[in-house]
Amino acid sequence: MSASSSRPAPIRFGYWTPIFGGWLRNVEDEQTPVDFAHLKEIARVAEAGGFELTLIPELNLNDIKGPGAPSLDAWTVTTALAAVTEKLELLAAVRPGFHNPAVAAKQAATIDEISGGRFTLNVVSAWWAEEARQYGGVFSEHDDRYARTREFVEVLRGLWSETPFSYRGDYYTLEGTQLAPKPRVTPRIYAGGESEAGRAAITAFADAYLTHGGTVEELSTKVADMRRRRAEAGRPPFEAFGMAAYAIVRDTEDEARAELDRITDVRSGPGYESYRDFVSKSKLDTEVGLRDYSVSNRGLRPELIGTPDQVAERFLRYAEVGVSTFLLQFSPHLPELARFAEQVIPRVRRLEALRDAS
Repeated sequence: MSASSSRPAPIRFGYWTPIFGGWLRNVEDEQTPVDFAHLKEIARVAEAGGFELTLIPELNLNDIKGPGAPSLDAWTVTTALAAVTEKLELLAAVRPGFHNPAVAAKQAATIDEISGGRFTLNVVSAWWAEEARQYGGVFSEHDDRYARTREFVEVLRGLWSETPFSYRGDYYTLEGTQLAPKPRVTPRIYAGGESEAGRAAITAFADAYLTHGGTVEELSTKVADMRRRRAEAGRPPFEAFGMAAYAIVRDTEDEARAELDRITDVRSGPGYESYRDFVSKSKLDTEVGLRDYSVSNRGLRPELIGTPDQVAERFLRYAEVGVSTFLLQFSPHLPELARFAEQVIPRVRRLEALRDAS
């Protein structure tokens, strides 16, 4: 499906669960405590406000506030959220270098049962060598990490669909493995990557493609490239294209720009060290500067900054080039998520209705 031949897919709003205490590298206290009671409150406000999914990131060290700062375990948080939410899709990140795939398949099926079929996976090939050193993770050269990821996903899907399941690959071997219960519906696999090895692997194994924040033009190019790769591989179209982004919504554009100035002055400290490690260990298709890295995941590049009307209209531009899923970050997370739900989501729905009626 292309944006020019049919209507864009409905926009889905998601948010990143803030297991790190926020998303800003130059603000020490974002009024986002690292505790589950706060995450549960965010999830309930998000469900009531029209958010449809949450991404629970997985890092054993805190790359936002520094390695010595607290961070919660992604899969434990996901399990707890499954028990206290009713509608949210729970998109948990998983790094193959830190997980036994058979155990991960069992955990995923269990969370799927608890959530009533709302569990999905964001498979991440990892980038942080120091975290792997401290936690005993596997951190090989870049392209090898994607090769491992492909096998990891093959094992997951095999265990979710076959009993018994056997597998022999370069990284994993299973003989007659039993897994029950199976997931109610095979979890959707999301993945993101910008290198040639990453895009080739994702074309082969993922159901949906995720990307860091980018301009409309950058995302148009990425979507077109991944659609072409998928078609050339003889695979069905990706089920969704998603993008990370950071939103600043204020009553006036001047107020929004003032907030942008406040959060983009990273010059030193743990956030700056993390920035240097990230850009040296990743193969990115976009040059990343400190302004981009002041918030997580290049979240400022989409320019979701301004009044509710300005921000709402911006989403429709992304939808036109094929991006339908948005994974948003805010600070302070809870009140700004609530503001977004009240002021932006209804405007986007009205714009979509007008577009579809024309």
